Amino acid sequence: MDTRRRLTSFSHGAGCGCKLGPDDLASVLSGLALPATSADVLVAADTGDDAAVVRLASGEALIATLDFFTPIVDDPYDWGRIAATNALSDVYAMGGRPFLALNIVNWPVDDLPLDELSRVLQGGIDAATGAGVAVLGGHSITDPEPKYGMVVLGLADPDRIVRNATAVAGGRLILTKPIGLGIVATALKKGTAPDDLVARAVEVMTKTNAAAAAAMVAAGVDAATDVTGFGLLGHLHKMLLTSGAAAELDASAVPVLDPRVLELARTGTVPGGSSRNHAFVRPHLVSDLPEPEQLVLADAQTSGGLLIATRDADGLGAALDERGVSWAEVGQIVEGEPGRISVRGRLDVGA
Repeated sequence: MDTRRRLTSFSHGAGCGCKLGPDDLASVLSGLALPATSADVLVAADTGDDAAVVRLASGEALIATLDFFTPIVDDPYDWGRIAATNALSDVYAMGGRPFLALNIVNWPVDDLPLDELSRVLQGGIDAATGAGVAVLGGHSITDPEPKYGMVVLGLADPDRIVRNATAVAGGRLILTKPIGLGIVATALKKGTAPDDLVARAVEVMTKTNAAAAAAMVAAGVDAATDVTGFGLLGHLHKMLLTSGAAAELDASAVPVLDPRVLELARTGTVPGGSSRNHAFVRPHLVSDLPEPEQLVLADAQTSGGLLIATRDADGLGAALDERGVSWAEVGQIVEGEPGRISVRGRLDVGA
């Protein structure tokens, strides 16, 4: 009989739901004295974008990011695949092409067997290799709580970098993956998630945003971000705040992973990160949605889709369709108080 502890039992928060809340992060960053940057720094920390970007001597733009988190599933190989896919996503969100990755590992060597770590690393290597990315080493430490992720480098045309701070009134909002992943991960941690629901979540979290990124670069969109730990509402709010715009969100158009996601939210199966996201964005939210539905919209995602703002939704839709990417138009950018989100409609989770 296998008496090994479940991976998720080591985790204080599932996946990207374990990251610092947006309020806490803003408080920490506001106290930093950031040095002046050179003209070759194209994207820095000031807009809270998905990755840093610098112009190389060759004329190309180098995109640099890192991401790691605690176990989100119990299968070590799947955790590795999800973490790697999630780390690659920040490069895709900037319109780049990842080419190199390094592993980040924290492991409780006295509590978890090393063969499980090997499976985690293999999952990450296989996911990155499948995306054309070379994994060339990394760094590890011992830690009572396991964590895994990657540093990722990518390349892009500096004139075609996609940022989160350039949304324009009149743009329409496109989302390329369903939400609800954090709620499913929390149910898994509690031992209440059906196997088929977990399998569906893993399928979504291990699908890269490569095709969606290629589509948005080809279509020439205004702005984009990937939807991860701050949830749909949190990442949209950040995009709006840095762009000096507001938005109208159609809740009925937002794709939800499965009808059971809302059922779980109604019973209180919600990550702490999602509740923090909701508290952060609530002052900027105009909505009469019931709180469980608002929590789904604020749900902390891991390896979520791209949220894209474009004034040519037809062109983007055609580019996404051509590449086999599922998408939904979920709202529009409007003039108004920067960061404000007005929500209409109700979540349509089907039967």
